[in-house]
Amino acid sequence: MTAPRVFTAIVNPAAGGSASASSLIPLARLLREAGAEVAVEYSRGLDHARTVARDAAEAGRVVLGVGGDGMIGCVGGALAGTGAVFGIVPAGRGNDFARQLGVPADPERLAPLLLEGEPRAVDAIEANGTPVLGSVYAGVDAVANANANRTRLLRGSAAYYVGALRAIVSWRAADYRVIVDGEEHRREGYTVVAANSGYYGFGKHVAPDARVDDGLLDVVLIRHASRLLFFAVMRELAEGAHVRRPQVEVLRGREVRIELAGPPGRTLPYGADGELPGVLPVTAKVMPGALRVLAP
Repeated sequence: MTAPRVFTAIVNPAAGGSASASSLIPLARLLREAGAEVAVEYSRGLDHARTVARDAAEAGRVVLGVGGDGMIGCVGGALAGTGAVFGIVPAGRGNDFARQLGVPADPERLAPLLLEGEPRAVDAIEANGTPVLGSVYAGVDAVANANANRTRLLRGSAAYYVGALRAIVSWRAADYRVIVDGEEHRREGYTVVAANSGYYGFGKHVAPDARVDDGLLDVVLIRHASRLLFFAVMRELAEGAHVRRPQVEVLRGREVRIELAGPPGRTLPYGADGELPGVLPVTAKVMPGALRVLAP
């Protein structure tokens, strides 16, 4: 008989309006009732979460990321390439990487997967040297993210919605230089997304043909258009229908560099798994099969 798994759950206590901590309680009870050991660590920040994840993995424990895409990307990225087993407990507002993998949030369905599931090899992304999981993006979406982070009166999806409106109203088309596997593309537009997972930004199906195990990144370019047309594209993101528009271009490759070609002095942030690591340029490289995750 196989011994029960030993888990370390790393919790973002702020994710989902503190939903992470509360959602872990019934799941941890089910895991313990099945004979598993569950240790809980509360993150004091992303660097702390990475350290705890690596320490737990070195001790041979299954590491659970509990929270939204920022925490999942942080913990999963820290484990990429290590051979450790990673489990996702979706407890944020977006849960986009979990959605792509089909990982359930319901404890009754999630517990058997974590206890008995076989690890599945999925790709990760190295973004300017840092492993992340879902996507790297640079454009109006990253500006919206930055606006939402600066908002003090609103939280969650409401903060992002208001931040997105501000970003779109003030947006000037960016002059991108996008290099995919050595081939250069110059485009003016709203955003460039290098996607491992098809979902980002609270369930938007930005790259509907993206696969997490094909060794490729889907590069979605939303080119310059009127604001009215851009709002139409945004509405179509939910179902992935936007890719049929001529203003949307999809490329594929193993390495993608996104640069801002001009004008001089302009900067643009880039995002990764809901976080904002820095400003362009960014190089995103696929890490094939780098993460062993408990997923259907």
